[in-house]
Amino acid sequence: MNLPAIDKTWSLFLDRDGVINVEKYNDYIHNWSQFKFYDGVLEAMKIFEQLFGKILVVTNQRGVEKGVHKLEDLENIHRNMQQQFLENAGRVDQVYYATSLDDAHPDRKPNPGMGLRARQDYPEIDFDKSIMVGNTLSDMHFGRNVGVACNVLIFTREEVNTHDEAIDFVYADLVSFARELALR
Repeated sequence: MNLPAIDKTWSLFLDRDGVINVEKYNDYIHNWSQFKFYDGVLEAMKIFEQLFGKILVVTNQRGVEKGVHKLEDLENIHRNMQQQFLENAGRVDQVYYATSLDDAHPDRKPNPGMGLRARQDYPEIDFDKSIMVGNTLSDMHFGRNVGVACNVLIFTREEVNTHDEAIDFVYADLVSFARELALR
C-alpha cells in the first residue's frame, strides 16, 4: 500500500496523547502547564492545514471520570492547543473526547462513536478519504471501525506491535508523516 494523494476532500483524524503531545505514561495531562508538544508538531499541523479539508482530534480521556482532573481543565487544554495551532498557521476543526470509564461506550476508542459524531457534524467527511493517526492499537482499530482509507502509527510506545494488520504505515513522529505527505 502506498500513501494516498491527499487533497482538500480528505479528512485527518488525530489521536492526542503520544501523537501531538508528550504522553505521561500511566498518568494524565492534568492541565495546560503539563501539555508539551512533540518537536515538529506545529510544523506538521501547518502542513496538514494546507492538505486536508477537515482535521479532527479524537482522544480517550478517562481522567475526567476518574476524578483526577476536571472537564474544565481538559477543555482548557484543547482551547490552548487549538490556539497554538492557529498562531502557527495550523488548525484543528474540532476536538472530540471520550471521558467514559466504560470500554463499551460508543465514543471510547476503538469504538467508532467519535468518528460518527464528526461525520454528523461535518457531513462532507468521507471515511474512504480519511486517515487515522495514532500511537496505539486502539487508535488503529478505531480507524478500521470507522472505515478510514489508512491507519498511520506514530511509534511512541515500545510495546505496540508494529506488525499488527490494522497498521498501514509507521512513522517515528508526526512531522515525518506530514513531510512525506507534502511530497506526494
